[in-house]
Amino acid sequence: MRIPRIFHPTETPDRSLAAGVVIELCDDAANHVGRVLRMQVGQPLQLFTGDGNDYAASIVQADKRHVLVQIDAVAANPNEAPVAIHLGQGISRGERMDFVLQKSVELGVSDITPLFTERCGVKLSADRLDKKQQQWQKIVIAACEQSGRSRVPVVHQPQTLAHWLSNLPEALRLTLDPHAQTPLKQRVVAADRIQLLIGPEGGLSAAEVSQASDHNFAAVRLGPRVLRTETAALAALTVIQYQFGDLA
Repeated sequence: MRIPRIFHPTETPDRSLAAGVVIELCDDAANHVGRVLRMQVGQPLQLFTGDGNDYAASIVQADKRHVLVQIDAVAANPNEAPVAIHLGQGISRGERMDFVLQKSVELGVSDITPLFTERCGVKLSADRLDKKQQQWQKIVIAACEQSGRSRVPVVHQPQTLAHWLSNLPEALRLTLDPHAQTPLKQRVVAADRIQLLIGPEGGLSAAEVSQASDHNFAAVRLGPRVLRTETAALAALTVIQYQFGDLA
C-alpha cells in the first residue's frame, strides 16, 4: 500500500519535528487526511515541510477537522535536481498554465515566475491575480506530493517580462525561440543555476527576444518544429535535466 505524502508547511524550518514529537496538522493537511483520505489512527503517512526532509509519521488522533500525528523518523530527501532551474513562463489560457506548472515540478524546476508578455491573452485584476497565484502554488504542492519532492518550488508573483529580466541573479540564461540558429543542447553547459524563458501561446515577439538578449539571455531552439508553449517548457526542461544527468 502506498503511503500518502502530505505537505505540512512551517513558516521557518521547525527543529521540533523530531522523532517522538506529536504535532497537529495544518488545516489543509488535516482536511486531506481526515476528509478526503479518511485515514484512521495508527495509519502511516509521510510529511514534508519544504525543508528537504521527509518525516515518517503515524496518526494518533483523527477526525474530519483535527489530525494529530507522531513523528517516527526523519530523513533527508535526495530527489532534488543538481541544478536550480528558474522557469519564466509566459502566462497561457485555460489549463495550459496549470499543466506546465505541474509537469515542470515533476521535472525538477526550482522556481517559477508567471510572466505577462505582449501576446499574453490573460487579463487579471489584483484580487484575481492573488487568488490565481495561490491556486498555482497549490498545484505545485500537489505535484511535489505526487513526485516525491520535499522542497517546494516557489510560484513568484506574476509580473511583466521587463521587471523579471531586470531583477534576476547571475545564472546561465536561455530563451526558447523557434527562429534561433543555436540548438538548446549546445548552450547547456555546467552551471549551478539556469534561467529559462518561454513565451505564451504565439510565443515571444521579436522585440521581447531582443530585450531578453540585452539581459544576456541566449536564444536557442529545440528542433525544426514549432511546439506549443506547454510542450516547449517540458521538452526544454527534459533536455536540460538530461544534460546534467538528472534524467539519465
